[in-house]
Amino acid sequence: MIAQDSIEALKARLDIVDVVGSYIELKKAGGNFKAPCPFHDEKSPSFVVSPQKQIYHCFGCGAGGDSVKFVMEYEKLNYPEALEKLADSYNFILTHTDNKHNKPRSQVMDKLNEWYQTLLTSHQTAMSYIKERGIFESSIEKFGIGYAPDSNATLNYIRSQQFSIKEAVDMGVVGYNQERNQTYARFIERITFPIHSANGSIVGFGGRTITGHQAKYVNSPETAFFNKSRLLYAYHLAKQALHKKQEIIITEGYLDVIMLHQAGFDNAVATLGTALTHEHLPLLRKGSPRVVMAYDGDKAGRAAALKASKILSASGFNGGVVVFGGGLDPADMVKDGRVEELSRMFREAKPFIEFVLDEILVLYNLKDPKAKEACMQEGIAYLKTLSPILQEEYKTYLASRLGGLGVSPSLLKLNTHSNAVDKNAPLMQKNTYRDMWELTLIKTVLEHPEFIEQILDVIEPNVLQFHSHEFARAIAGDKESSEVMAIMVDDSISSLESEEALNAELITFLTRYYERELKKVNIASNISFEEKAFYIRKFRGKIAKLKSGELVSLND
Repeated sequence: MIAQDSIEALKARLDIVDVVGSYIELKKAGGNFKAPCPFHDEKSPSFVVSPQKQIYHCFGCGAGGDSVKFVMEYEKLNYPEALEKLADSYNFILTHTDNKHNKPRSQVMDKLNEWYQTLLTSHQTAMSYIKERGIFESSIEKFGIGYAPDSNATLNYIRSQQFSIKEAVDMGVVGYNQERNQTYARFIERITFPIHSANGSIVGFGGRTITGHQAKYVNSPETAFFNKSRLLYAYHLAKQALHKKQEIIITEGYLDVIMLHQAGFDNAVATLGTALTHEHLPLLRKGSPRVVMAYDGDKAGRAAALKASKILSASGFNGGVVVFGGGLDPADMVKDGRVEELSRMFREAKPFIEFVLDEILVLYNLKDPKAKEACMQEGIAYLKTLSPILQEEYKTYLASRLGGLGVSPSLLKLNTHSNAVDKNAPLMQKNTYRDMWELTLIKTVLEHPEFIEQILDVIEPNVLQFHSHEFARAIAGDKESSEVMAIMVDDSISSLESEEALNAELITFLTRYYERELKKVNIASNISFEEKAFYIRKFRGKIAKLKSGELVSLND
């Protein structure tokens, strides 16, 4: 069993926005973050993550909880499995009440990387390649560049360090051939580039052949720790700079990143042998940087840039694309000393939307009326993925590019105003009346439990007209219920921060409450004259005290 103090220590490290944001794309909404709920189908985002409360809640399906609960629900794991998953992600060692489970995460990746690094300096061919590409010794150390020898040498080294081959297979550095019942090293005679998670743990490797192997580059396979569609090479080194510069440069290769860092572009990262995907967006969203895609100008590079630009523009990212022509790439330009030119190119990157529209235009023979119509329809289909304002803005841009060919802007029908939704409208349950004073009182109970005794002295749950159930749950400390979570994460509800403010609000509320009760008694026909007189005197007395500024107890 995992020790409770260890669980609490892990939870103290977790950030709900970081955890949830590593699975789904979150967008800032006031003090919270919003997204379409991952647990049910919906078009309008009703899933809210509160960094202040460290919880999430869906106003549509009622799902909610903390970081551990999210991982449990999303990954379909039980509680201990979710804790282990988070501990691995945060490089945290959980302790167990039984000592046999108290073993740290495998260090095979770190040990292997250290060994690869020592081998690099003594391998003449590998070092010649490194120097030929213009990589400094300081960069070799900064990025942990190494050299992987033949398969047997790697397997023997792993065994010599008392690691099991199964550990190495689980971590993705060793493969297993079932047909031959044989293990083999995945990186053979290659320059190695360790790949880190966002928090700096080594989770995989990239390898570049120097012996003419058909596959120039290979990456670690997907493992429990390595998902190439969620990670970016060197993000752990670039994250401080990208937050400071409010810009991130995304390239296609390891060497591009290394050379750009050498030239001062220390906010550069790279995708890991795959095109940019929606799964990368949560990582890119952190810090809200301007995104610059720096891609090769060949057919594959332009296609990857087009796909990435569609994803980024539809997701509201700011930034643009730089396409390198003439067979050059960022690494070549740094080596040639063209740093100022690079800097200008990054500053003047073509905006994503213009890049996408221009790329669509060049795909068609616009002298052919049928092709022109198809081009216009593809352009319209793309514009519909954008916000209504951008649709209208770039509708004119698309029409102007086609204008010389007889296309009027009026032909571009976008229907941008249908199904419009006010994104700033407060989140609330459908067909549910919300009394903001009562909700404020409940939030005060949740955020200031030191006021509970004072509140209960003058108010019971049944005094509230609309939210007595939520008030009762809040008083009982039930923060796991869907109704209470909804109040906790709702930014439109504020709590009362001082005893003086609370007293003033309670006096106003109770005055109105007892005035209503007095009216009910006056018109009541089902009670005796003596009983009616008793309640009239009681309520008038309470109202008088309240109007003089004195809080009255329920028992007065």
